Amino acid sequence: MLRIWGRRNSTNVRKALWCAEELGLDYEQIDAGGAFGVVNDPAFRALNPNGLVPVIESDGAVIWESNTIVRYLSARYGAGRLWPEAPAARAQADKWMDWVTGSLQPAFGPMFVGLVRTPPEKRDPAAIDRSFEASARLMAIADAALAKDAYLGGDHLTMGDIPLGSVAYGWFGLPIERPAMPHLEAWYKGLTERPAYRLGVMTPLT
Repeated sequence: MLRIWGRRNSTNVRKALWCAEELGLDYEQIDAGGAFGVVNDPAFRALNPNGLVPVIESDGAVIWESNTIVRYLSARYGAGRLWPEAPAARAQADKWMDWVTGSLQPAFGPMFVGLVRTPPEKRDPAAIDRSFEASARLMAIADAALAKDAYLGGDHLTMGDIPLGSVAYGWFGLPIERPAMPHLEAWYKGLTERPAYRLGVMTPLT
């Protein structure tokens, strides 16, 4: 059975859980990270020396890095569905995965931590504002892409949607005034209607 280490309130863990749910996989989720600890235990460090979640074990293979996990599960269990088989189509999905990790998550993180995980009296309003502005600029790029296609990878859900879908849950869940982005909003609404997304991603923002 597939085993997934990580806490459900982690954006990166949500990627792995949503992917597994979308593929209909049986898996065991093991709480780790944050308040659960575990990540500094020698047994966990033997799995991932970085001490980060998520980590999966699949038929003896131990894999870490959230996008790599999504790619692995998609390739193994979702060829032609989450995993586009044509190289050009797969590259379209790949680029959005890397864009979220390299650009959007670093921009969005300070606002999320500031508004969700920091007591009001200790917040840095200027840092939150900068994070919001940077996140909004980047979300507008995704909105423009979704004006052309129903999903980031084309006409159906692929692995390319999973990282942004995991971050978008926080974006749309925070108590902020978001600029209108109709295509992003319609895409997100569609995600929230997917049972796999509700199970893998839509847990409390903490």
